Amino acid sequence: MHPQSTRTVLFVSVGLLISIGIAVTNGQPTVVHFHHVHVNATDPAASMAFYAAKFDCEKATGPDGKDAIRTQKSWILFNKVAAQPPSEILSAIWHMGWGAEDMPATYQKQLDSGTRFETPLTDISDLVGLGPGKFFYAYVDGPNHELIELNTASQHHFGHLHLLSADPIAAAEWYHQRLGLPISGRLEQKRMYKGFQVAPSATVVADNVRIIIFPLEYAKTQWPSLWSTRKEFETSAGRVIDHIAFSREGGQTEMIEGPDHVRIELWSGKD
Repeated sequence: MHPQSTRTVLFVSVGLLISIGIAVTNGQPTVVHFHHVHVNATDPAASMAFYAAKFDCEKATGPDGKDAIRTQKSWILFNKVAAQPPSEILSAIWHMGWGAEDMPATYQKQLDSGTRFETPLTDISDLVGLGPGKFFYAYVDGPNHELIELNTASQHHFGHLHLLSADPIAAAEWYHQRLGLPISGRLEQKRMYKGFQVAPSATVVADNVRIIIFPLEYAKTQWPSLWSTRKEFETSAGRVIDHIAFSREGGQTEMIEGPDHVRIELWSGKD
């Protein structure tokens, strides 16, 4: 059994939120866009074929001139590695996700096509304040065990990243202050759902991508064997989801460390 196979619940903000972040660099406003998710893969070509077949995206020549996956306004880039990268949830990058207008039908279609799921179709309508049968999610076990969510949405595009944090409210403020990303929602009070702590939590928005931030306590309950003695997150560098990236005009492409040791690339240019 894969070490992540006991995951059970997930909070997802309802609705599609679209925005553009404004950061300030040397006194001048800079438009910041969500640029890419970077995945470490033992067979990038096979991974790209998987994404193109399973989700609303397509293979294309990426901004670095290499084969990549284009998904609406952003990219999934792949770095070839010799061995299976670590995929246990020890970094703050939890998963990425696509929407589905009809989750039960989408889930069955994925099953019929041979997709492996780490978490089966699950109804969490009560978590998001809806009646039974209104909101579902499931976790796809990706080619290198990267976690990919499918969840009920008004469209079937790439739509979110889910992070974890020792302080979700402070993390959201960092993304807002450093990158100019709007904070679309926050819940500052502690909230429990079926034994899991799901708040404090916050969401920031970059273009059509929502970045949802959950508390570290969720991880401690979900993966007790991994977190029984651990006090903080590992860097995302070298793990199956290596880093996330935002583009900006001006300046040089650079790597920085975000909250909770999330590796972040600031990409220079529009692509």
